[in-house]
Amino acid sequence: MPPYSSPLREAQAAQTRQRILEAAIDVFGDAGYSGASLARIAKEAGVSLETVKQNGPKAALLLAGFDYAFAGEEGEGPLHARQLGEQAASLGPAETLSFLVAFVGGANERVARLWPRLLDAAAGDADVARRLDQLQTNRRADMRGALAMLDAKGLVRGPRPHQQRADVLSFLISPESYTQLVIDAGWLRSAYLAWLEDAIERLVLAS
Repeated sequence: MPPYSSPLREAQAAQTRQRILEAAIDVFGDAGYSGASLARIAKEAGVSLETVKQNGPKAALLLAGFDYAFAGEEGEGPLHARQLGEQAASLGPAETLSFLVAFVGGANERVARLWPRLLDAAAGDADVARRLDQLQTNRRADMRGALAMLDAKGLVRGPRPHQQRADVLSFLISPESYTQLVIDAGWLRSAYLAWLEDAIERLVLAS
């Protein structure tokens, strides 16, 4: 017999998982990796400590929380192979860049507090470092995937090798650029998005 499956129970588990990840984002953002505890995450999420442990360990919650905050959903593998990539692929050439820039702006806003916590954690925890390395591998794949999609839509011009374009794109859309321009320098979000779209057009697509 196939294993028993209850749609209601699965939906409840997904909602609990979402609450735990949202609580983890807040707790790690406030306290950092070393200062965060599973007990505090459980309290913030309104669930038992045992339930949080079942969704852990701590390193997994940090990375899953980052992925959830950045993508707006939890998933496996690079973003271009998930729902976001499907949405972008369905757009016309004139809409694609604005869509990607709007997504990146929102994503960087959501992870602005969490990204430095993740880097700090990776420096002192081998498990976090290993998971972060996989995240960065996925990020590089996303940059190549984004360039391939933009190229297929006729938006990539100029002689620069695609790998260099992907490297520049990764630099421009990094959480660090958002932090420096919006949080540190006080740019409006609209100004950041306008700069980002212009920079990608000039430095990635047209060069």
